[in-house]
Amino acid sequence: MSFGSIALPAAILGGMGLFFGLVLAFSAKLFHVEQDPRIEEVTNTLPGANCGGCGYAGCANLAAAIVGGSAPVSGCPVGGAAVAQKGAAIMGVEAGEVNRTVAHVDCRAGSTHAKRKYAYDGISDCLSASKVAGGPLECTYGCLGYGSCAAVCAYDALHMIDDVAVVDPEKCVSCGKCVSACPRSLITIVPDKQKVFVCCSSRAKGPETRHVCGIGCIGCMMCQKACPVGAITVTDNLATIDYSKCINCGACVTVCPRHLIVNTDTTNQEPAK
Repeated sequence: MSFGSIALPAAILGGMGLFFGLVLAFSAKLFHVEQDPRIEEVTNTLPGANCGGCGYAGCANLAAAIVGGSAPVSGCPVGGAAVAQKGAAIMGVEAGEVNRTVAHVDCRAGSTHAKRKYAYDGISDCLSASKVAGGPLECTYGCLGYGSCAAVCAYDALHMIDDVAVVDPEKCVSCGKCVSACPRSLITIVPDKQKVFVCCSSRAKGPETRHVCGIGCIGCMMCQKACPVGAITVTDNLATIDYSKCINCGACVTVCPRHLIVNTDTTNQEPAK
């Protein structure tokens, strides 16, 4: 094989590479969009968790939204007040009050109180378990107990105790990953200042709930009658609390015959025995 037979193809390939390189360089310069330097500054103040708890795909996206004015400087639930203050300083605005939020599980039955219709022996995952005849629990609303929420928590804030998920509010950063992971939508994000909760999500009628769970809400309305500020109402057989009205007085806790309404300031977070 002669030198010429090798050199010509090599020269052609080299020329093509040079040509396309110049085209790319020209295109990059032609279509370059100047980025506000504050985006990088705000990004650097964020924790880098990229958890999606802010409603954006990642920290860089949230930073762009903050700079663009479509998200508040307090938009990061993980960073809280400290990150909001840094972002506010960069943007030249007031951070305002940042109200901390945490995750809460609307079930406390666990293996002690929730009846089972069969023994599940499959993948230890709540969604998988729920696909087998609706799940192993008689209650179609209760916590399945296979820890899908705990598995996605990067902050060790969720643990399975007595086959029910329990949140450690001191560790929770309200990222919302556990909310998305629960196939029964039992986990909600609530104000950290809220202390009184209805730990049930069943909308079944009272007799049915009594049959499948030892502490489920039976819609007796005693809590609604006892609330001095009208913060708790019973709709579709389930008591719910309006957190904007609740004063954490605990009147509903005292009268609940099923002991499913709790005040976390005075009640153990673990499932009732």
